[in-house]
This record gives sequence, structure tokens and C-alpha cells, in this order.
Amino acid sequence: MIKLLTAIVITSVSLFAAHWGYTGHEGPQHWGDLSPKYEMCKVGKSQSPVNISNAVTVTTEDLAKIKFNYTTEANAIINNGHTIQVNIQEGSSIEIDGKIFALKQFHFHTPSENQIEGRNFPLEAHFVHAAKDGSLAVIALMYEEGKENKIIKKLWSKMPHKAGKSSGCKMLAEMFFTMMPKDKAYYRFNGSLTTPPCSEGVRWMVLKGYSHISKAQKDEFLHLFHHANNRPVQPINARKVMK
Repeated sequence: MIKLLTAIVITSVSLFAAHWGYTGHEGPQHWGDLSPKYEMCKVGKSQSPVNISNAVTVTTEDLAKIKFNYTTEANAIINNGHTIQVNIQEGSSIEIDGKIFALKQFHFHTPSENQIEGRNFPLEAHFVHAAKDGSLAVIALMYEEGKENKIIKKLWSKMPHKAGKSSGCKMLAEMFFTMMPKDKAYYRFNGSLTTPPCSEGVRWMVLKGYSHISKAQKDEFLHLFHHANNRPVQPINARKVMK
């Protein structure tokens, strides 16, 4: 089942029969009722996103640096009806907890899904990684409003404007890495997919440093889908956020 979920995350979450969205009766508050496969969206106790607050300081052994090995190019940019997703050729990865997670894709949400001390950001990128056993690790990057972002400009120029469409995207591996801040310090918590089926057991690492995006670039993404595409924050319950 985990491997199946990984395949869905890598391709398109819309492969499920039950349609879901971000507004109306298909919105986040109803996901758990749209299909038995989505039950975790309403009964899960470790759901994402979260508001990062009162994070617990831990040792460097508990929160080791992420080892990046991004070496391959992007090969496609997709409009899956819910977000813009950039697929990555095989060969790029991170190492965390002594385990290798392959970079599969990254995609965007506006406004941000996770919050930091109750604050939403104009845009959030999720870099989705999968291990051979199917377990997932997501690195989240927040964007503040500021000057135009050159990499985002390149991506937006390629993004399809119709759901289900894709286009070529020859983006070099070094650009994925430079999308992130130089300091890769992060907050960490256990969570879930932020879209149906909301499966849990996902390692979440939210970078403490931010990137930037212009208001015009944020608005261009928002107008593409005509509405926000973020799931509201979920109860933290018994979890701890480490920093």
C-alpha cells in the first residue's frame, strides 16, 4: 500500500476515482467523507500541515543536517488540476536518518499550508522524496513577498494553463538546490500527505530560511487555479516539533 501511495504522489493525486478539491463540498473539510480511501483525512492524529509553534530544541544528533545529492534535471512540468508539479529524473536524493530518499517532484501551494508562529506565507514549495520502501520525506520552503524570483519566473513561463497538461522543463539540478536558502536548518515533525488520502508516516522538514516571490508571481499562480490550494492547519495533538 505504501508503494502504491508513493506512485500516486509522484504522478498525480487525481488518479483516485473520488474527486476532491479546495472549495465547496469537495473542499478539505469534506475530504474524509468523499471516499473510504480518504478516511485518514478526518480520523488521523498526525495530520499535516501544522502551525509550527513552541518547537522543542534538540541535539544535533536528533536533528542532523540533511545530506543533499541533487544531480539530475527536471523533465516535465505538470498542471494536475490541483497544483503545478515539476517531475525530476531519477538520480537525485537526500539522506536523512541514515536513509536515502529519492527526489521525485516538487510542487507549490498558495498561500502556504504550514504556518510558523501562526503566520501564513504567500507561497510554499514541497520537495517530495521517496525511499525504496515507499516511505516519504518532504522538505518545505516558504516564500516571502519581495522582489521577482528568477527561478519561479522560469517555471511559471513553462507551466501549462490547462489541467492534465504537461510541458518540457529542462531545469538543471543545481537550480533545485539554489531555490533553497544557504542555511538548510529546519523544523521537523511527523505528519501526513496534505492531500487525499492524507496518509501518515511522512517525515516533514520545514526550512527555517525563506526565499522570495513578487506579488505578481504569487497572483499569477493563484489566478491559474482561481482559488487557494492550501489545506488548513491540523491539530498538533501529542506531536512535538523539533528545532
